[in-house]
Amino acid sequence: MGIDARMILGIDEVGRGPWAGPLVVGAVILGGAEIDGLDDSKKLTKKRRELLGVEIREQAAAWVLGWVSAGELDEVGMSEALRLATRRAVTQIQAQCREKKLAFDEIIIDGTVNFLADTALEQYVTVMAKADGLIPSVSAASIIAKVVRDQFMAEQDTVYPGYGFASNAGYGVAKHRAAIERLGVTPLHRLSFVPLVKYADRMKSRGLYRKKSNAPLNESPVGYPQKIIRDPRKVAQIFSEDTTPGDSVSTEDVAQIDAPTTTSGVKKPATTRQIGDKGEQTAADWLVADGHEIIVRNWRTRYCEIDIISMKDDVLYFTEVKYRKNDDFGGGLAAITAKKQRQMRFAAELFIAKHPQHEGCDMRMLAVAVDENQGVKQPVVVD
Repeated sequence: MGIDARMILGIDEVGRGPWAGPLVVGAVILGGAEIDGLDDSKKLTKKRRELLGVEIREQAAAWVLGWVSAGELDEVGMSEALRLATRRAVTQIQAQCREKKLAFDEIIIDGTVNFLADTALEQYVTVMAKADGLIPSVSAASIIAKVVRDQFMAEQDTVYPGYGFASNAGYGVAKHRAAIERLGVTPLHRLSFVPLVKYADRMKSRGLYRKKSNAPLNESPVGYPQKIIRDPRKVAQIFSEDTTPGDSVSTEDVAQIDAPTTTSGVKKPATTRQIGDKGEQTAADWLVADGHEIIVRNWRTRYCEIDIISMKDDVLYFTEVKYRKNDDFGGGLAAITAKKQRQMRFAAELFIAKHPQHEGCDMRMLAVAVDENQGVKQPVVVD
């Protein structure tokens, strides 16, 4: 489980640097969802981002996107656009929370600026540089925003052919720059960006510059007398319905694990949380039998969680538990990546800092795989 964000609202943006296209802010509450492989979207392949996007959509407690169009960005500037997109996303996710009867108790924004300053939510905000690589809900927000924005720009490649939007996502690469020189600008282009200011001046001189926008939340208005960009809200439908093999417990797996029985005698599928609890209990029993003293289970802060902390022979063990039905896709330990190991060390160091009585103890990071049929297997020291 590692770094966790049970009722943390994670926020991250994509699209700050492109010459064309919207600025998009993702906001995600994972709740009890545990999705392996979450990371800064920039570090993932396109295929991996898209597969994770499916899992996030299916498993997150709530997720939304806040959009700011190129025209709006030109009107208000980048700083205000980031603030606007963030507040649009938060407004939407608050509505989702009311509908679903959810509550989040902290907001983590990737970066160094609190875009919710001077609002009622300011007191709940933690601003954290590189949070998209540490906090799963922020990673999820980064991934969803990136996937949907890229898909939107790919759609616009058919609306405005010749610019290569499907491949460059609006960034000012050589092919895109050459197309602008050859074809001119589109409603997607950010005419406040220095390389494009000359086009804004030309359009103003012809009376064709963008009109002031009065768009409602989550719309991407266009003020050009040209083709209208399709409503970005429809882009939420672009997620593939395919699932990712191996990285999470399948629906079939879930249905066979201690599923509670209804009054009609039909078993309900076990939740991800129930599956995790079963695996952790099996691992804890194994550790006790091996001579460990369990200090705490599911120790967590607002940033991270350790499944099991135990002591044996004056060594403090921080244990990550991974449950899998079988080893068809590498078993549970396949999920203990280098990034996961860094997260485990981060959590362990934070625990020591909060519990100075353990200073001086040797530490070990332990990964325990739990197999449905064979119980605990492959305990591995990972540090």
